[in-house]
Amino acid sequence: MTSAQLPGDPPGGRRAVAVWGLGVAVYFVAITYRTSLGVAGIDAAERFHINASALSTFSILQVLVYAGMQIPVGLMVDRLGTRKVLMLGVVLFTLGQFGFALSHSYAMALGSRALLGCGDALTFISVLRLGSRWFPARRGPVIAQVAALFGVAGNLVSTLVIARALHGAGWTTTFAGSALGGVAVFVLVLFFLKDHPKGFEPAPASHMGADYVRRQIADAWREPGTRLGLWVHFTTQFPGMVFLLLWGMPFLVEAQGLSRATAGQLLTLVVLSNMAVGLVYGQVIARHHAARAPLALGTVGATALLWGTVLFWPSTHAPMWLLIVLCAVLGACGPASMIGFDFARPANPPERTGTASGIVNMGGFTASMTTLLAVGVLLDLTGQNFRIAFASVFVLQALGVTQILRLRGRAHRRERERVVASRVEAVHVPA
Repeated sequence: MTSAQLPGDPPGGRRAVAVWGLGVAVYFVAITYRTSLGVAGIDAAERFHINASALSTFSILQVLVYAGMQIPVGLMVDRLGTRKVLMLGVVLFTLGQFGFALSHSYAMALGSRALLGCGDALTFISVLRLGSRWFPARRGPVIAQVAALFGVAGNLVSTLVIARALHGAGWTTTFAGSALGGVAVFVLVLFFLKDHPKGFEPAPASHMGADYVRRQIADAWREPGTRLGLWVHFTTQFPGMVFLLLWGMPFLVEAQGLSRATAGQLLTLVVLSNMAVGLVYGQVIARHHAARAPLALGTVGATALLWGTVLFWPSTHAPMWLLIVLCAVLGACGPASMIGFDFARPANPPERTGTASGIVNMGGFTASMTTLLAVGVLLDLTGQNFRIAFASVFVLQALGVTQILRLRGRAHRRERERVVASRVEAVHVPA
């Protein structure tokens, strides 16, 4: 039996691209809904008559639900398969977006964002699992980065379409109209998505009882590569996420004195940079596995340097060229966070990839939730001092870098042992 015929290493091809593309379409819509608040933060504050702390609660609750769901979602994907989990996710985030459109009270809006976060949480791990079931393992880094690239393109819908529609069509029409995208992808998934190609069925999952859950989580966590992946995701993702999800627009408009149109263009630059860097990182890692940690740490260093320069610029407003460079560098945060999955994937067998990916994905969203809260509270306490509020970014970066350096060598040695063991096993398997 050749490696291309192994159940864990399917051949890919056009049908794989088509099926996987359906999963990516779901992720695209989920990202659009997730980031729609980022361009509507000022409008939301006026609509619900809330301050900065209350505004940040929208995103904090959404991210809290998302992060808390990651391990359960990983277990669900490993046990139930991608199609069922994605369909449930689409139903939840579509209802959440539609409920947000109809919200006139702060409480109803919070509930809608929580529902949206729950549905959103079911998407990305499912798409990663779908890619691993339809494409060869060697394409894993590129497939993951491209999935993230198309998903992040949902940010463009937020910054280019939803932001403009809000001021033309109004709150209810804009958010209710965008909810139709969820209906469309639900129909596509229902009729066309398959969990895996014929002949490449995964091994039957164990009964999903308490023992199964504990074993899956414990075995995934025991691998240094899983823990390293979590800290890489934690350290790299949150600066760009916080900027796009909520605080970028207020920072650029209120602290830097830019117009909404100019601020929207800079947010778009973050998204475009994310897409471009994602392609580069995916190709580099696919060819040079040893580049994973240097790319992640380099992105963290560049982000910290640019943030520090902008926040502590001598004059009140940073020059436009510096804001452009900052937004370009923030665009690298998303692709760098994907490197976390490239540490966890080879550290775990196929039947545990969903659980391991869920653990990794908790990292960045936990950091994002913490920073969203810290920025909102510090803005209220300091009278809207963005320099002090955004300085909280450096605390979490320092924590994450410390953990990455601590786990890096251990994960590398363990991964090398697994590669040697797999080669020895392959030698003893008859062709």
